[in-house]
Amino acid sequence: MSITPEQPVIPKLKYNAILNVLAKGQHIDKRPLNTYRSISIKTNVVPNAEGSALVSIGSTQVLAGVKLDVGQPYADTPNEGVLIVNAEFLPAASPTFEPGPPDENAIELARVIDRSLREPKVVALDKLAIVPGKKVWIVWVDIYVMDHDGNLLDASMLAAMAALASARIPRVVSVDPNTGDVMIDRETREDRLPINKYVCTVTVAKIGSYLVVDPNLEEEAVASARLAISVAEDGSIVGMQKMGMGYFTEDEVKKAVGLAIGVAPSLIAAIKSAVQP
Repeated sequence: MSITPEQPVIPKLKYNAILNVLAKGQHIDKRPLNTYRSISIKTNVVPNAEGSALVSIGSTQVLAGVKLDVGQPYADTPNEGVLIVNAEFLPAASPTFEPGPPDENAIELARVIDRSLREPKVVALDKLAIVPGKKVWIVWVDIYVMDHDGNLLDASMLAAMAALASARIPRVVSVDPNTGDVMIDRETREDRLPINKYVCTVTVAKIGSYLVVDPNLEEEAVASARLAISVAEDGSIVGMQKMGMGYFTEDEVKKAVGLAIGVAPSLIAAIKSAVQP
């Protein structure tokens, strides 16, 4: 599903009112500028998926599901599994979402999540070969935006990470020694999907001269730019994506990174708490 590219039009008076609230060190919902809305993570909410998670950040809700299939590896990584991320914006989630194939916004979200997982090697793909060079596990991550009230990217990353960390691999029943064909039992899920590290994204919005984390929908509408910063559990920066027509100065980028590093541990702790056995 697609989303119209235009941002909601915010009257000048309302924009100034938002700036006045930010000047007091608060979001328009009265929380500090470096604080997230309430976060909920529920795992294993889709019984037929190998892993799943329903995440809410305030009123924003995102569902992620993980499905494992047997397939062929890429030619340049013959002994590794394959990770594929897709995203879909359900029309009921927002008046601006339209039926149809994913547009550039959904594609961008999926690509940011994909890079945030792939570059730091979040999933141990080298442990997902069934028949090296011939058959490997294909890990599909499907993200569905259920309700849009701002900051879709961070909610989607939380959902994707929690779904992967809670996923279990179906049992391999047999492998044909002649053809390499693999028979699996989806009703029996054994070991968890191997995870090397946990990663989250922290989105920092620039509104006027203010930098805020976790912007809600009204704040996103008046933001000139946003910077999504992917942070691993060891505190390292593993990815960045700038969005919007505005810009960040060098000092603002440094401040945004500091904000991301500061709040990332609480996000990763929330994921780990949700996926405990």
